[in-house]
Amino acid sequence: MEENHCNGNSQSQLNIPKIKFTKLFINGQFLDSVSGKTLETIDPRTGEVIASVAAGDKEDVDLAVKAAREAFDHGPWPRMSGAERGRIMTKLAELIDAHVEELAALDTIDAGKSFHLGKIVDIPGAATTLRYYAGAADKIHGKILKMSRPLHGYTLLEPIGVVGHIIPWNFPTTMFWLKVSPALAAGCTMIVKPAEQTPLSALFYAHLAKLAGIPDGVLNVVTGYGPTAGSSIASHMDIDKVSFTGSTKVGRLIMQAASASNLKQVSLELGGKSPLLIFDDADINKAVDLALLAIFYNKGEICVAGSRVLVQEGIYDEFVKKISEKAKTWVVGDPFDPKVNYGPQVDKKQLDKILKYIEHGKKEGATLVTGGKRIGEVGYYVEPTIFTDVKEDSLIAQDEIFGPVLSVIKFNTIEEGIRSANNTKYGLAAGIVTNNIDIANTVSRSIRAGTIWLNCYFAFDASCPFGGYKASGFGRDSGMQAIHKYLQTKAVVTPLVNTPWL
Repeated sequence: MEENHCNGNSQSQLNIPKIKFTKLFINGQFLDSVSGKTLETIDPRTGEVIASVAAGDKEDVDLAVKAAREAFDHGPWPRMSGAERGRIMTKLAELIDAHVEELAALDTIDAGKSFHLGKIVDIPGAATTLRYYAGAADKIHGKILKMSRPLHGYTLLEPIGVVGHIIPWNFPTTMFWLKVSPALAAGCTMIVKPAEQTPLSALFYAHLAKLAGIPDGVLNVVTGYGPTAGSSIASHMDIDKVSFTGSTKVGRLIMQAASASNLKQVSLELGGKSPLLIFDDADINKAVDLALLAIFYNKGEICVAGSRVLVQEGIYDEFVKKISEKAKTWVVGDPFDPKVNYGPQVDKKQLDKILKYIEHGKKEGATLVTGGKRIGEVGYYVEPTIFTDVKEDSLIAQDEIFGPVLSVIKFNTIEEGIRSANNTKYGLAAGIVTNNIDIANTVSRSIRAGTIWLNCYFAFDASCPFGGYKASGFGRDSGMQAIHKYLQTKAVVTPLVNTPWL
């Protein structure tokens, strides 16, 4: 291993914040699970237990749904003016700002995320998202309809009801607030189930919501496992909508559970195998930097990771040489160290999955040009890994690995690049690197994906809708479209006075 890739265990007992909240948050109170069961949350830097957290299951979900149902049917939150909801949400954003370091540290020890990036990206981004939807809360309204008959009609936009949010472990803060913020603005009440690997910041956010003045029962957090707590949310008869981010496999199970119960609405943001197309005219150094960012940011644990880099043949050899050299400069280690580029994978299960795919890549005939191994024996660290000579139908080119493993694929013509980009069951995002506006326009309109980044990557914004095509799901997070996921449209019609309408 190159000497500038360090094992990140020198600070294994350092930087661990005091864990303040480990119980379920239901109806404004922290409670033990009905069964008394707990789950262990693990520090991926060391494999050591951080804390035991309440493990909720069906009985606990029932209690949370009962609280949310009461808060929706009879409580103040859906009946407040949008301006008042926005005021409370803004106060909550201010509380998040006041606890940036503590919240970033929780996500670092829980998920192995960069502490430095958490402080400047994830936690401030959560506050920004809250403020965006706080500003939208008083702008939710229907329309006056121009009827074709002698009728007066208008529409009302009303909160959909009780929402179940099931969020993933790779961005515990970001995904919590992408789901919760628009639902709060719409006037919904909710149950949030964070991933069992990363429950700590969600419980802290529940505490802050209480301090901000969110009424009891509006925001409930049930920590627990997917097959128990998550399944209970998806199938619950008193939940009106489920919003899920995670794997396509689990998304299918949620749809099945929702349809078999009360036909609740479902929105899904699922897997990805996103292509980054680099054309001959591109600035190759910029392209290399974007490609490295696209796959190694957050140790590759991101649904829109640019895990397939498609390079036009005119610059392919030079690109491979440059990216292989630069990948070796990425430092892997303790995510509290600001000099480290990325930290450990979230848990041993994910580590083993990544290493298994690396072995698949070797067996399938791809060329391993750098990386490919675990770093050290303590913690869940993986080298930045790049394969070339990758066949399009191979496992490493088709399956979502969710780790720092890049497949580099050569293409010739623009048409071939488009075909290769679309050669996936997923359709979450894609990147295009070119200085030719005609190529940019043609390719961006031809790729079947929900987000296309031109000469950039991971360019997210609260106002920009985000979601997928094909097996990457449906529905949009972010932007004003996200609020509409949590609203029902009601039409109200009355005859005009003294005018026949039949």
